[in-house]
Amino acid sequence: MSVPVRQVRARYSADTITVYQAYPPQIALPAVSAGRFVAPFKRDRMTWIKPSFLWMMYRCGWATKPGQERVLSIDITREGFEWALARACLSHYDRDLHGDKTTWTRQLKTRPVRVQWDPERSLRMHALPHRSLQVGLSAGAVDRYVDDWIVAVEDITPTVQRARDLLRRGDEQAAAAQLPLEHAYPLPEQIVVGLNASPDPATEEDPERQHRK
Repeated sequence: MSVPVRQVRARYSADTITVYQAYPPQIALPAVSAGRFVAPFKRDRMTWIKPSFLWMMYRCGWATKPGQERVLSIDITREGFEWALARACLSHYDRDLHGDKTTWTRQLKTRPVRVQWDPERSLRMHALPHRSLQVGLSAGAVDRYVDDWIVAVEDITPTVQRARDLLRRGDEQAAAAQLPLEHAYPLPEQIVVGLNASPDPATEEDPERQHRK
């Protein structure tokens, strides 16, 4: 079955969703110790969170790019994640979605969250035909993220390095076994429309939803 072009795929539970960020040690290590972001993390800068592990690997070069040597796995509340998406504006103008450029420009200036759909990546970092969602938090959204949404922060750099070394040795199967299991995330309909996400009648069942029925 083909993957919808614009679909959020993530590791999640009944209450949380995992996102990824990469930072230098001086930001990452205090965050792990505190269980939240603390100084020298700056709240006045836009911070981008990524539900896709492989897109994070593409962005940080498997933890080799300067300033992105430590990869963090961050569990945040689904309520917070969906709050952000409901108040997001696409980073690029879409005529079908926004109608006119003035409307989009106004949204871009006033909404606290930006999102963009970038090509998802394979294990070897090749661009795939479907997209991955990136979420940029600014202004009050960063405060909510740091103070209210974060449930746990884990440094997964050793796992990233292990997968990277396996790839370098040509053992793709073993490298793939290091990856987190990601499922299609069940977005509320109003968020699907607002993000111009792909409707997907075959979306996988929320793995926790059966326990809540």
